[in-house]
Amino acid sequence: MSTDGTYLAVFLSNKTSPRWRAWDAMSEEDRRAKAEAGVAAVKAWDAKHRDVIVYGGGPLGSTKRTSLEGVADAVNELTVFVVVRAPSHEAAAKLFENHPHMTIFPCDAVDVMPLLSGPSES
Repeated sequence: MSTDGTYLAVFLSNKTSPRWRAWDAMSEEDRRAKAEAGVAAVKAWDAKHRDVIVYGGGPLGSTKRTSLEGVADAVNELTVFVVVRAPSHEAAAKLFENHPHMTIFPCDAVDVMPLLSGPSES
């Protein structure tokens, strides 16, 4: 297995955290205004980083987990994902410092990991 400088970034949100409780406690008008500012900031981030975005990803919906026990609804902290290209793991992670999903929206963190094989290696 090898990496070609391609990284998966997954935004994490604990929907029971104080940040989410504060978000949920906002008035509908305040939340809408903040969301509009957040969407504009994410679009600006995307435009600034368009040269390194391999796949724009997007928001993630509800989860079904398949295990030896079968299929069941599950809850996790995975919220949004994007695939980027960077010269190193550290450089890929630094792309997400102060990302609008954390500074405006109530996401808690971004996990960044190398993709160890591409479609031709599977």
